[in-house]
Amino acid sequence: MRSGWFSQSAVAAHVCVLWLCLWSSCGTMTDVTRGSAAVDDVGQRFRDQFFSMTRVASLPWTIVEDELERSKSTDIISQILNQTCCHPLCSEFPPSVRYRRVFICELIKRLEASCCDSVDLLYDALAAVIGEEEAVVCYKSYFLPGGGAVTLQENVAMVSQGTTGLVTWEASLYLAEWALDHQQYFRDRRVLELGSGSGLTGITICSSCSPSSFTFSDVHPKVLNRLEENLTLNHLQNQVSVVELDWASVTEEQLRDLEADTIIAADVVYDPEVVVHLVSLLSRILSSTLDVFICSTIRNPDTYRDFKQQLDAAGILQVALSAPVRTVFPYSRESHIEMIKLHKNT
Repeated sequence: MRSGWFSQSAVAAHVCVLWLCLWSSCGTMTDVTRGSAAVDDVGQRFRDQFFSMTRVASLPWTIVEDELERSKSTDIISQILNQTCCHPLCSEFPPSVRYRRVFICELIKRLEASCCDSVDLLYDALAAVIGEEEAVVCYKSYFLPGGGAVTLQENVAMVSQGTTGLVTWEASLYLAEWALDHQQYFRDRRVLELGSGSGLTGITICSSCSPSSFTFSDVHPKVLNRLEENLTLNHLQNQVSVVELDWASVTEEQLRDLEADTIIAADVVYDPEVVVHLVSLLSRILSSTLDVFICSTIRNPDTYRDFKQQLDAAGILQVALSAPVRTVFPYSRESHIEMIKLHKNT
């Protein structure tokens, strides 16, 4: 009787030990799976920031350092390389040469500070970019939530050929994010964009919000040429309209041709003289059936205040839209950006 009891207890203890071992093993496997998922997530974060040419110093390098220290493995370096310099998009639409060179050097710095083995692919990537000459233009790509990316050819310099319209500004990115969250203003509607610049906002809307028609507009010939190139890059050249629109001299006939249900503009409030013509144009086209949204990065508070005062004087009401939007694109959130909806004071 006692012998049988001991045997049963021993069996129970053995089963308990096995269960503890299995639990520990499952915990280890979970940690490995979690670590692999974390590495994949870091790779995607680097991809999004690399292709949009986010400032290299602001990339999440601490995560890389911690992972190298924790795992003693170069998997995270390989993952980042595969999502950036070795990504197929980089062969076709690469960020600037200088940007890629600085990025790779920062990656090497983190690797060499660890105790991990070298990664030949990393040094091969550096050798390749050292031999390249810097071009006047580069490419930026912004990945969309539903898949795919918006790719833009931009000038390396912020101000080039007498205009700021050859680069993408923060308000354009914010407006694009807002549009993705408020697709009811664009789906199956005729949309007009004022001051389209390089085309980021409009291309995002055309790719994700299904407007019935979309008209891009700007005034500077170089900007319009670049805009048409970017539409071609994103396979939209035969699906949209591009018009030259000078706010100072637009005719009533031109305005009649610009049929729209929704009008948008981003970063168009930057110069007092331009503001006068913008408000004049808005006062001519606003109606009770039209939705008009203006998104501005407030760099000069006086200029923006003057814009709002001129809207008031023209009988145009403004409502600030302060609800948060999803973070889709990487850009500095430190700038003061305001989104307003305009109404005609009847």
